[in-house]
Amino acid sequence: MLSQKTIDIIKSTVPVLKEHGVEITKTFYNTMFENKPEVKAMFNMARQESGEQPEALAMTILAAAQNIDNLDALLPAVKKIGMAHVNSSVKAAHYPIVGENLLLAIKKVLGDAATEEVLNAWAEAYEVIAKVFIEVEKDIYIDQICRDNQIHQTL
Repeated sequence: MLSQKTIDIIKSTVPVLKEHGVEITKTFYNTMFENKPEVKAMFNMARQESGEQPEALAMTILAAAQNIDNLDALLPAVKKIGMAHVNSSVKAAHYPIVGENLLLAIKKVLGDAATEEVLNAWAEAYEVIAKVFIEVEKDIYIDQICRDNQIHQTL
């Protein structure tokens, strides 16, 4: 559970995310692929090059910031994104990589505007958001395993 102070800080970043969100996510992907090249294979590079993926992530981050006090509102989108993550073999262990590189990108793009207080709030918020994704994706993986077992039993 996030403190009201953290929620207020995250919500205060909404205008900045509207203005710099895509720049942050482009920087994020470049930073992550440089720091952790092994994850690059999990991504559709055509969507990277077209800018579609950074745009989609920027919109997801913006929606999370706008709804940080009501993340249940994001569940339909999380489930859709979760399916894509499962199809790309995203695991819970990948989320810390994303979080670390996202914070680096925020700092790189926003410079001094990304104060320690803002970065700490986003680190806290990211942990909560990541847990939502991880739980949704765990359920999707379990559903797939159950479905696969049913198929094997009928064969």
